[in-house]
Amino acid sequence: MHIPVPAWWARRSLRLRLTAAAALIIAVALVGAACLLVAWLRMSLITGLDQTALQRAEVVAANVDTGSLARILPASGNGDTAIQVVDARHTVRSSSANLAGERALFGFAPTPSGTPRAHSVKGLPLSGEDTWRAVALAAGSDSDPVTVYVAVPTGAVEHNLAVLTAGLAITVPPAIALLTGVVWLLTGRALRPVEALRAQTAEITACDLGRRLDEPPADDALGRLARTLNDLLARLDVSAQRQRQFVADAAHELRSPLSSLHTQLEVAVRHPGSADWRARGPALIEESERLSRLVDDLVRLARLDARPRLRKRPVDLDEVVFREVRHARLRTCLVVDQHAVGAARVHGDEDALARVVRNLLDNAIRYAVKRIDVSLSARDGTACLIVADDGPGIPVADRSRVFDRFTRLDGARARDTGGSGLGLAIVHDLVAAHHGGIRIEDNDPGARIVVCVPAIDL
Repeated sequence: MHIPVPAWWARRSLRLRLTAAAALIIAVALVGAACLLVAWLRMSLITGLDQTALQRAEVVAANVDTGSLARILPASGNGDTAIQVVDARHTVRSSSANLAGERALFGFAPTPSGTPRAHSVKGLPLSGEDTWRAVALAAGSDSDPVTVYVAVPTGAVEHNLAVLTAGLAITVPPAIALLTGVVWLLTGRALRPVEALRAQTAEITACDLGRRLDEPPADDALGRLARTLNDLLARLDVSAQRQRQFVADAAHELRSPLSSLHTQLEVAVRHPGSADWRARGPALIEESERLSRLVDDLVRLARLDARPRLRKRPVDLDEVVFREVRHARLRTCLVVDQHAVGAARVHGDEDALARVVRNLLDNAIRYAVKRIDVSLSARDGTACLIVADDGPGIPVADRSRVFDRFTRLDGARARDTGGSGLGLAIVHDLVAAHHGGIRIEDNDPGARIVVCVPAIDL
């Protein structure tokens, strides 16, 4: 259950809120303990008074049974015990000296069996409105029954409890204040390492992500927090380095086609008479297309880095493959075999999956010698797409590196083939966004790129 917190309280410091909460708990605990102490002590003292009255009543009842009951009973203790022996006609046969000549003052009957139950009574002529604890005990014979009433005052008990309550009222608030001060100091000391971590974190800038926080030696919440922050700084450092490298590589890749375009246009402007636009046109178009492809790849990677939400829905992957194969055949004279493409349905973004197939085909077209084989199958909840070429292949040592951005291998996989080094990187990120995997295998000759993504039932 969510408990709303006032805004003014939420803006207070953590130290103040912890101390206030601790002070409230301490106050409730001490006040509750004091109340329980007073209540328990009162019950204990009242029980003692009840036992004293019962013992005195048993002594008087024994005197009644033996026939040695005096008209005026001798005082006991401090002489403040009130005793009356009343017969069935409510006639007082005997009483303590302090009740001599008084009428029957007690109206409750004795308990028929078991331990007599004490009653609280007021209005005795001895002490005004003070409260007394009285017991009644049956005595005498069946022909002449009497009831022995014994009452003892509770004034001393109430006085002692009042003194105790006053003492607690005086000592509990200072105790609460003292413990609250201790909590304030301990909380400040406990939060001091947190403040140190905060200060160190505040000193770290975007240009200084290599710094790390001091980790406490204890394996507690603070130590785990410091390690988590250091892990975060390490990830930010790696991300920043990748971003800087990406910007540098992008600038380097853009410089080449831009420089070529600029040079050709500058020569044509300075020497308009010698400029053959019909001859230069195809070269300029090729450079502009290369630049357009590069910018498109960079935009795609930037969107993937921003982790956009893909528009996923059931997609017939085989239809996507057939469509991209038709487009690929228009761009090459190589044989593109699609006879091994079977039905497969996945849950994904159709445009992103089309980009995966297109980039794989472009990569195969770039390095294949005679033919490209495309296959697709669905088995055990997984759809596997394979694009194989008969080109120079990819060495085992470089098979993980080719998925890095701006990565080109030596030999046939060079810049002059037209690749920007971003195609397989985009494929890798898009497949990962679909919770799939990608790997490279031998094709003897050439390379087989295998993409596996989760499939859904047809």
